[in-house]
Amino acid sequence: MPHECPVCHERLDVTGLACPACQTRIEGRFAINEFAALPPEQLEILRLFVKTRGNLKEMERILGVSYPTVRARFETLLRSLGYEDAQEDVAEERAMVLQQLERGEISADEAAELLRALKKR
Repeated sequence: MPHECPVCHERLDVTGLACPACQTRIEGRFAINEFAALPPEQLEILRLFVKTRGNLKEMERILGVSYPTVRARFETLLRSLGYEDAQEDVAEERAMVLQQLERGEISADEAAELLRALKKR
């Protein structure tokens, strides 16, 4: 279901429902839940999180990316849902990336990729 107007990019309202069996139609204004408005890539992270019962290490294995990348994608999802303060999280994540680089847990290229992603927020 599209969630954004293709012209002005504002959030769309659901104004109709239909039964495919008997063709009954209901019109009005219906609220969609917070998950319905997620972009496809974030919805896929949410689905994978549920599938793996919240195991980020398993998500890392399935996605074939590093743990910090999985964590960054999950943090982005949480911010999109309004569950976390973006500014505080970016500072914490930046510090975490630099600590992981210093300890040799991630490569310089991975750190650069993660820091670029944080800058875009």
